[in-house]
Amino acid sequence: MSMDRIIREEARLIILRALAEQDDEQLNSELLRVTLETFGISRMRAWVHGELAYLAEMGAVTVTEAGSVRVAQLTELGARHLARNVAIEGVKRPSRPEA
Repeated sequence: MSMDRIIREEARLIILRALAEQDDEQLNSELLRVTLETFGISRMRAWVHGELAYLAEMGAVTVTEAGSVRVAQLTELGARHLARNVAIEGVKRPSRPEA
């Protein structure tokens, strides 16, 4: 598996988790870019837009354009992935909750 693929799958999981932490389950792409940086994934906003497009295509988020940023909102499928009830291809599987 390539390092690029590993980073993309990890970033997608981080994005879903960040959305789930919000009361309204949504964040804009700039805030998600900053969040990814805290996990050592430093990329341009356009890269984040590409990952949001992938997650939207897979049904994990919905995306709305708002000026130069995009606003992502977690879907039921995205939440089910985080709960380990389903597996979304191309998104790292969350760790099992500690017993």
